[in-house]
Amino acid sequence: MSQSKPQSSLVNQGFARPGRPGSMGAPKEKPKEGGKTLRQLLTYFRPEIPYVISLALAVIVTVAVSVIAPSLQSQAIDGLVARTFGIIPPILGLMLILYLIHGAATLLQGFLSARLSQHIIKKLRADLFEKIINLPVSYLDTHSHGDIMSRMTNDAENVSNVISQSLSSLFSGVLTLIGTVAVMLVYSVPLTLLTCTTVALTVIATKVMSTLMHHYYLKRQILLGQVNGIVEEKVSAGKTVTAYNLQEMAIEEFDRASDQLTKTGIIADIIGNAMGPVMNSLNNVSFVIVAAFGAWFALKGMISVGVISAFIIYSKQFSRPINELAQLYGQIQTAIAGAERIFSILNTESEDKSGARTLPVKEGVIEFKHVNFSYVPGKQVIHDFNLKVEAGKKIALVGSTGSGKTTIVNLLMRFYDIDSGQITVDGEDIKNISTDALRDSIGIVLQDTVLFTDTVKANLKYADRTISDKLMIEAAEMAGCDKVAAALPQGYDTVLESAGANLSAGQRQLLTIGRAFLSYPKILILDEATSSVDTRTEQEIQDAMVRLMKDRTSLIIAHRLSTIRDADLIVVMDQGHIIETGNHEELLAQKGNYYTLYMTQFAGQKT
Repeated sequence: MSQSKPQSSLVNQGFARPGRPGSMGAPKEKPKEGGKTLRQLLTYFRPEIPYVISLALAVIVTVAVSVIAPSLQSQAIDGLVARTFGIIPPILGLMLILYLIHGAATLLQGFLSARLSQHIIKKLRADLFEKIINLPVSYLDTHSHGDIMSRMTNDAENVSNVISQSLSSLFSGVLTLIGTVAVMLVYSVPLTLLTCTTVALTVIATKVMSTLMHHYYLKRQILLGQVNGIVEEKVSAGKTVTAYNLQEMAIEEFDRASDQLTKTGIIADIIGNAMGPVMNSLNNVSFVIVAAFGAWFALKGMISVGVISAFIIYSKQFSRPINELAQLYGQIQTAIAGAERIFSILNTESEDKSGARTLPVKEGVIEFKHVNFSYVPGKQVIHDFNLKVEAGKKIALVGSTGSGKTTIVNLLMRFYDIDSGQITVDGEDIKNISTDALRDSIGIVLQDTVLFTDTVKANLKYADRTISDKLMIEAAEMAGCDKVAAALPQGYDTVLESAGANLSAGQRQLLTIGRAFLSYPKILILDEATSSVDTRTEQEIQDAMVRLMKDRTSLIIAHRLSTIRDADLIVVMDQGHIIETGNHEELLAQKGNYYTLYMTQFAGQKT
């Protein structure tokens, strides 16, 4: 890309699963538009309504059994006290049946939750990936790729976990609270009110600890991202670190960040692990209140001994959902925030691929008419650009870094829309040509080689998998990449692991050039295509170019002026302006900017 284009900064992402207090996952952020995000997320539940209903029924059965069982236990205990032993066996039998039903409903609940979450997250990820693939190049150029990927992984995982683990717990917790309080009120209003006194303490303790957890978990997540960023950077730049013998410095940098993470992690874990004991202590206070006042009420004849037993269980059931709901709140907030980040991409407008003309380009005549363009409003990078390229001609764009050469290619490919002016192909404004038809007619090779973890054959046939092996081999021979395949263990069937990391830069570039040739385009664009190859390989490519550029309109961007001596027209650019045009000999004779560039490279002239 031209240096005029804004570059997004890298964002180090810490990937961690959300979890219960004490885990590496933690509440990281709150959604800005939670209601809107939640409504959009609920649309993904519509196709799964049968499973949602089944899950709700399973939860209802589980809650109903948990509410009814203590009441039966109370009756059994009262039977023992009253020595009416005949009613005890049927009650115990009924309790056994209920607990079996409870176990089966719990298993079903787990299955339905897992199934529901995986189906929803599969659809969400599929929609997100489809959207990312169809985002405008301008969006991808101005957003951190790491941040976009984290939405597919980290944020989607947060949503999945909440659906699978927290959705049923949330529903169950609310129903349990309602059912438990209702039964408790039926048995004893005074004892119910006394039991509720611990609720205020529970809410206060949960609020205080949740605030502390949020602070330290957020800090730990940030530090985790920094550690991951250091590791990623040093591993990627391993050769440079070794070449400058800076291993010790790298280790010291990692140790400093790791020490901060460790200290923060210890505090976060202490607070997270303290949540359980604090809640248990409050529960025990509730047990003492129920036992003490329950005994007094029993002595007064207000309740039976069995009711005390039931209340002890109910008080536990009453406090447990409150604790769970308090913990779920942070996880749900994190999940909604993650969903909001996902929907921010899904709601982004896709690339405009419209155009009335859907037929491929026939001739390949390109014309730029008074084109003006700016990546950032107010900072124009292309100024009144005018250029006509006849069909089959070879045009070279040269100039210093940041002069706008690659920007011209971006505009021709409709990666960006121009501010004003017009770009035509075969006399048709490219805005009226669908991007599919336009790009199918253009073969492009970028300076940065891109290969996929697949076979050499699949990489060469990337533009069209229907091309025969015979044509592929012929094109590979013309491109000079047949020698690359011949040197590999399985030839064209060799899988390029790690996207061709075991190949040299020149070999990778040869394969990408061969891929462009196999698209059989009417227009060929080479953006610094030979910058990564040695002189001998470069000459081989140039020989192939003579054959492959025949009857094709070709645009070449090159810093190596040796590659464009035979160009029909050389366009010299500077700061988005055309400052010189002509062939090689004409421009040398003018002794202008091109002459200076040429002499700098080939005549040893000092700059």
